[in-house]
Amino acid sequence: METKTTDYVYDNVIQIEDAEASRKYLAKIFTWMFVAMGISAFTAYEFAANLELLKYIINPVSGGFTALGYVAIFSPIAFSMVINFGYQRIAYPVMVGIFLLYAVVIGVSLSLICLIYTASSIFAVFLTSALIFGVMAIGGYVTHQDLTKFGTILYLIFIGAFIAGLVNFFIGSESVSYILSFVFAATMIGLTAYYVQALKRIGAGLEYGTDSYKKLVIVGAFTLFTAFINLFLALLRIFGNRR
Repeated sequence: METKTTDYVYDNVIQIEDAEASRKYLAKIFTWMFVAMGISAFTAYEFAANLELLKYIINPVSGGFTALGYVAIFSPIAFSMVINFGYQRIAYPVMVGIFLLYAVVIGVSLSLICLIYTASSIFAVFLTSALIFGVMAIGGYVTHQDLTKFGTILYLIFIGAFIAGLVNFFIGSESVSYILSFVFAATMIGLTAYYVQALKRIGAGLEYGTDSYKKLVIVGAFTLFTAFINLFLALLRIFGNRR
């Protein structure tokens, strides 16, 4: 009896410490995510409201993208590779700088939606996306079911849809784009729960305050921020009212 009681108490202490570590880790991740969202929103507004800035990404004569416009659209792929695969070799201040620059680039890209969709529909879809994202994030945090296999399947589907989306960007098929929007929305909804559960487990095993800990906070913020943006854009393409 004594042995069982001792083990029981010890196990619960570890669970409490792990839960506290996870909460702190996720709190920092969401803080950085909200910072990125604020930067992107400000940048998008500035570019959409200022024709002089907008000329840097859209050619006023041809109506097509400028070189900077194409960089803003496709550079997130490079950001993703650098942050996810190169973070161990990058100093923490540089990681922060890259992440904040990524938020600016996303803001530049988002300024284009202000020219396509009405402000009221953008706002409504944003609130809907935030609600869905929040519900799935909470679900991923509290569920005891292992979402690893589920998340892996969704991630593979997302990669396939992303490649199809890149091809369709040059083809310009509206029907394919519409179908892919549903795929992106569904995968992002599921991946949100998966990501939060995975980050919860990562946070429980990290030593607080280390350089690796701080860099993984940025990686986590990048992951959730990107998931939210993808969800928002997918829902906007489905439900947004065009001008």
